[in-house]
Amino acid sequence: MSPASTGASTVVGADPAVPATDSRMVPGGPGYRRMSFALFLAGVATFALLYSTQALLPLISGEFGVAASDASWTVAAATGGLALFVLPMSALSERFGRRTVMTASLAVAVTVGVLVPLAPSLGALIALRALQGAALAGLPASATAYLAEEVSPRALVTAIGLFVAGNSVGGMSGRVITGWVAQEWGWRIAVAVIGVIAVACAVAFRLLLPAPRHFRAGSLRPRVLVRTVRDHLSNPLLCRLYAIGALFMTVFGGVYTVIGYRLTEAPFSLPQGIIGSIFLVYLVGTLSASTAGRLVGRLGRRGALYAGGATTAAGLLLSLAGSLPLVLLGLVLITAGFFAGHAVASSAVSKTAEHGRAQASALYQSAYYIGSSAGSTAGAVAFHAGGWAGTVGVGLLAVLGVVTITVLGTRAARARRRLAAMV
Repeated sequence: MSPASTGASTVVGADPAVPATDSRMVPGGPGYRRMSFALFLAGVATFALLYSTQALLPLISGEFGVAASDASWTVAAATGGLALFVLPMSALSERFGRRTVMTASLAVAVTVGVLVPLAPSLGALIALRALQGAALAGLPASATAYLAEEVSPRALVTAIGLFVAGNSVGGMSGRVITGWVAQEWGWRIAVAVIGVIAVACAVAFRLLLPAPRHFRAGSLRPRVLVRTVRDHLSNPLLCRLYAIGALFMTVFGGVYTVIGYRLTEAPFSLPQGIIGSIFLVYLVGTLSASTAGRLVGRLGRRGALYAGGATTAAGLLLSLAGSLPLVLLGLVLITAGFFAGHAVASSAVSKTAEHGRAQASALYQSAYYIGSSAGSTAGAVAFHAGGWAGTVGVGLLAVLGVVTITVLGTRAARARRRLAAMV
């Protein structure tokens, strides 16, 4: 299928700094496995830390005597901090290098992780989580920019899919581990265990990640940054991808923030350890993210986005059932649809941006985590007002937004083709 028919940029992964004889990494080539595993571990650490309190929200509500909408801020503050700082951190990565910024970000985030279990109040816990999220902001945009520079364009979707798969493993393992540890020793010990795991991932990441070969230092001048951001925001395709990422994450953030509260209530009344194990469905996300490249190859980018949206919507509707197996199947579909859509949209951003890739990725990540914060808060408020059906309603509206934006992109592509045919 041609670029015009898929909506893909006709300049895929172009980089004038790379010589005609492309020396970038390819699957099976030198350094590719080390690079993939290093960024996989970075993804594990990022999501394990970022969502370390999500499966523990009922326990946090119980200790501090607050409602779900209040406790959900321990998640929303972390993702909000990341959303606010991802663009400035991406600018630092343009100047000082992707690997340097990613290493520093992980170091600060795991240091804050030592303090999180000691928080004396909900307010202090939320503040520490916001700081931790801000520190983690150096990872997502820098990682995708590193891949766009160091990996061959034909392998980019697969490489980014593996990084996203690391995110899913981190999110899954963090929630499963905290669920069982918290059941025995409380949420504070559970969060501390995640901190220790993240330290190990951070050390291995720094030892394994190959030094960049194609990085070219940019400028930290505000005028240059503003111009680059303005260029990206004036690109209709990039703006659509940013909105799609935010809407997909609105669904995911809302569902996984609230699901613990639903499963502790009748008719399920599950213990904390079992609720944590529910997050094993993240393994489905690992698979769907890592196979996103093949999905795009078969359906095109917009076709893959339609498939991701339809799968997510089906999962939301199925989760309304009062049967635990059907709820679990619904979570499987939501997770598969979300991770596929996210991998497709994020890799399309890296391909579409012809300059300032770190800023382009940063804007995507900012929108993505704003969606997470909005979903966590809106999902919790909707659950308080209307139960699980309210949370599902928020998710379905977000999926409708994804479909609408993708349809608009299809129409815009057709209009461009008609115009080109007339010239």
